[in-house]
Amino acid sequence: MAEQYQPSGANAAEIIAGVETAVRDGTLPPGAPLPPVRRLAEDLGLAVATVAAAYRTLRQRGMIETAGRHGTHVRQRPPLTHRGPATLPPGVIGLNSGEPDPALLPDLTAALAAVPTRPSGYRDAGPCPQLAGLARERLGADGLPPGAVTFTSGALDAIERGLSVHLSVGDSVAVEDPCWGNLRDLIAALGMHAVPVPVDAEGPTVEGMRAALRKGARAVVVTSRAHNPTGAVVTAHRAAGLRQLLDAHPATFVIEDDHWAELADDPLHPVVGGTSHWLFVRSVSKPYGPDLRLAVATGDDATVARVEGRMRLGAGWVSTVLQHLVLGLWQDPATEDVVAQARDAYRTRRETLLRELRARGITATGHTGLNVWIPVPHETEVVTALRDRGYAVSPGAINRLRSAPGIRITISPLTDPGEIRALADAVAEAASAPRPGALRR
Repeated sequence: MAEQYQPSGANAAEIIAGVETAVRDGTLPPGAPLPPVRRLAEDLGLAVATVAAAYRTLRQRGMIETAGRHGTHVRQRPPLTHRGPATLPPGVIGLNSGEPDPALLPDLTAALAAVPTRPSGYRDAGPCPQLAGLARERLGADGLPPGAVTFTSGALDAIERGLSVHLSVGDSVAVEDPCWGNLRDLIAALGMHAVPVPVDAEGPTVEGMRAALRKGARAVVVTSRAHNPTGAVVTAHRAAGLRQLLDAHPATFVIEDDHWAELADDPLHPVVGGTSHWLFVRSVSKPYGPDLRLAVATGDDATVARVEGRMRLGAGWVSTVLQHLVLGLWQDPATEDVVAQARDAYRTRRETLLRELRARGITATGHTGLNVWIPVPHETEVVTALRDRGYAVSPGAINRLRSAPGIRITISPLTDPGEIRALADAVAEAASAPRPGALRR
């Protein structure tokens, strides 16, 4: 069992290798505890500094995390190859994916037919001029400041490259709390520190951002719309407050993530543009399909040049085949209609679930996006209770830094109002059930 696991090794490198192997093969599952540094050093007959160095390296790689008195544990999603997606028990509905509904994604047939049949070579590869030009038009219409444009393999790829070309191991990044779980894990894997910024219905708070900058955050990441997991949207008033604050910190690198893109009902109120270096990222994953692996990234000339330069040393560029495919989708009126229908469908599913939860006295948020966030006192118990009732939901621990506990429900599979009512009943029952082991009076 995980609580009985004992790392071994004659030096720091062997301890590190042993822990990584145990995580990879499942001996140490996510959340599993590791022995305290001093106790492990005594058990292995090593210096405390040797074990501390091993743990420090594992933390820098994003493998483990230390939570004060709660000790050191394996991260919920350590950056190692997974053996495959977790299978759900028969009869359990998966509401924990965070993915769009495949039935609401556009058909690619017409756009594929318009893709050039002769792919580009090394000399001609890079951002497709037609797609870049159309991207500039779309971004400009949304009020984005003029900037260089490039393409990356998804939003997280753009964020990783942006952070890598501006920050170093040990630097701090201000992030929303709760935040997108993948971003939290990425920052840890880069050896950087996440500084939490509270989020309300209007986005990250100005005071929270100010506190993070005072603590030395060199970069900030803001979600424009459809904040994952709360559904918050940065309003005009909040954007103005954040821009005013960031204008006073011109050396701060600002990243803005607009992953909801064409699915958004709310207007965009950009935060970027007032600092020396900035990057605005818009993915095509939610409106058009995650497998397209493309995001538009615009920013100051130096940032975009650095991002492209790093890409050329590795992946090189986003396939021009994919770029032409996205161009075809953007230019197709029928695809635009499909995206509009998806926008309406997601709104209906969210609002129906929120309404049913309110009718049962359950507080929840989800103004926009694919998820509904429900504060609960005890995540593990509620997640387990819902699984017993046939629903797999995400524990908020994946998203949280210091914010209060909660659960995240992805609304994509909720196509039937009757299913939504049954889910709301299950949530109400699970949230009100007595905690296992609690004393009854």
